[in-house]
Amino acid sequence: MVTGGAGFIGSNFVRYLFSQKDFSGKIVNVDSLTYAGNLENLADISSQFDGSRYFFEKADITDKAVMQTILEKYNIDTVVHFAAESHVDRSIENPGAFVMTNVVGTYSLLESARNFWKNKEGVHFHHISTDEVYGSLGDSGFFHETTPYDPRSPYSSSKASSDHFVNAYYHTFGLSVTISNCSNNYGPYQFPEKLIPLMISHIREGKNLPVYGDGKNIRDWLYVDDHNSAVWLILKNGKSGETYNIGGENEWENIRLVNALCEKIAVRDGKERDFYKKLIMFVNDRPGHDRRYAINCDKIKNELGWKQAYNFDSGLDETIEWYAENSEWISRIKSGEYSKWIELNYGKRG
Repeated sequence: MVTGGAGFIGSNFVRYLFSQKDFSGKIVNVDSLTYAGNLENLADISSQFDGSRYFFEKADITDKAVMQTILEKYNIDTVVHFAAESHVDRSIENPGAFVMTNVVGTYSLLESARNFWKNKEGVHFHHISTDEVYGSLGDSGFFHETTPYDPRSPYSSSKASSDHFVNAYYHTFGLSVTISNCSNNYGPYQFPEKLIPLMISHIREGKNLPVYGDGKNIRDWLYVDDHNSAVWLILKNGKSGETYNIGGENEWENIRLVNALCEKIAVRDGKERDFYKKLIMFVNDRPGHDRRYAINCDKIKNELGWKQAYNFDSGLDETIEWYAENSEWISRIKSGEYSKWIELNYGKRG
């Protein structure tokens, strides 16, 4: 069972698993189809595997009874929990939604899994988390799995809480669990509210490119398929009760990244390299904006043999190309057409 499988990372994970020769199982995609969930992300998977190896259930993870029903219906042996409210700005505007989905939703899944699995062997719960639970770094140093939690936003606080619940179910109830804390993901099918797809979209539309503060906040960028290859390795070979950090080892200042996107798209469009930089506009900084994130991922490399397959230059090129070739997807998402389709086919969201 993959929760949030219609979202950005979740849908890429579903597609990644079906591409792996050592995966022969079935996937149940559980998603409530909030604004960032999009079944179009998996149209090809649905047409190829629907009803045989791929199943979709529109459901809210906070509904414990429904979660238990789904676990029983499909005899689930593994839960990979991606579903989350994940945008920091939205968490500042509405912290309660993040508490419900990220904290209550994770509790609901853990409790449902514990009740269904009881003493079953070969069952496992993997929880996807974020490097933001560790707080903010200075000019040097890295987040390790042993770094104390120090969340600064409602989003990161809700994820920190959910991590603690997962660990509690391991220590208290003996539930087989693993946690992964990843850095900023990028790649295809990302909802255009996050930095990279937002900037690509705005450049294409000739809109201003809003950059918080002085633009010198630093993030570690991880290509989504590199993230998913790490999660698959953890599911196969990770040790229960352990946390694994997954990073791109690829730190960029926000302003440097926006400049790079401007240059790459300008070259692709046959324009002068600096053509789109005039759109850059500095805006008031976000409250509690962490200055720097950087992940040390030696543990997963040394213990499980993982490594990144993408460098940032090739990953950005692929991402830009995907958004250029899928402008209709972006238009439907932003116009609300997809919301109407969901309501017609699955009823109102929620």
